Amino acid sequence: MTTQISPAGPVAAGPRPTPRLPRRAPNRPAWEDPPTTAGQIGKGAVLTLLVLAVLFPLWTVVVTSLASRQTINDTGGMVVVPREFDPSAYISIFSGGTIAQAVWISTLVTVVGTTVSLVLTVLAAYGLSRPGSVAHRGLLFLFLGTFLIFPGLVPSYLVVTGLGLKDSLWALILPSAISVFNLVVIRAFFMNVPGELLDSARIDGAGEFRILWRIVLPLSRAVIAVVGLFYAVGYWNAYFNSVLYIDDNSKFPIQRVLQSYILAGQSPNVSGAAVSLPGVTAYPPTLAVKMAVVVVTVLPAVIAYPFVQRHFTKGVITGAVKG
Repeated sequence: MTTQISPAGPVAAGPRPTPRLPRRAPNRPAWEDPPTTAGQIGKGAVLTLLVLAVLFPLWTVVVTSLASRQTINDTGGMVVVPREFDPSAYISIFSGGTIAQAVWISTLVTVVGTTVSLVLTVLAAYGLSRPGSVAHRGLLFLFLGTFLIFPGLVPSYLVVTGLGLKDSLWALILPSAISVFNLVVIRAFFMNVPGELLDSARIDGAGEFRILWRIVLPLSRAVIAVVGLFYAVGYWNAYFNSVLYIDDNSKFPIQRVLQSYILAGQSPNVSGAAVSLPGVTAYPPTLAVKMAVVVVTVLPAVIAYPFVQRHFTKGVITGAVKG
């Protein structure tokens, strides 16, 4: 107990209150504070809602693609709760016809296009990552200039048709063979390879191609895997180039077929043969076939992602701006 003196006389005062300590150290940023219970619950709720918002449409597509005609008729459209298992839509798709041909075309374009794009991008990135390469600065500005200057749709169409690529599968590959963004990412990774390691290989008599194949590429598997995934997904989902350059129905990729079935309202043209399995609808319902095409379109990317997932974070942040 302390006594304070005031103009009116001595006044008894209680113990001084303990000063309240700050919640975090003054020099520590807010994001390093431990999360509160309310914050953890809120984050969990938001993440749960986001996951449900993504998974619910996929669930309805998959369930509808496996639903029977009676189930689709009862629900009047998309099916949420599965009742009967009917794989006739998938059997019809892979029995031949337009959809099976489109899947084959998309697979061929994806495999060939990804290979061509990776080879050209890696070679260009390695050359531009070496400061002493021929026309290094001029070629680098030429590539970077495409970020600011795009020739436009009509000049691109005239170039493709002038080269005789109209109605050819190469028209789906060559116009988008090199992504400048991917080239810059790989170039940034190559520039981080120690120069002493490359110089020692040159002293041992290795040429540039051997250095790239034996030293640089094994050290760059993460970024190559991620860029390869980007290229593969881009070729698989390519749609606009097929609208511009492909007129032959037998050369339509799966995305073009999907557009004609779902957006244009055309009826799926499958093999035309009835599916004869015990307990399976003779002819699959149109909506089930459409949803089966959607599943077939999305499935390759879902399958490919887990194989490069462990490289994804490292590959994506490569070349990022560092503070």
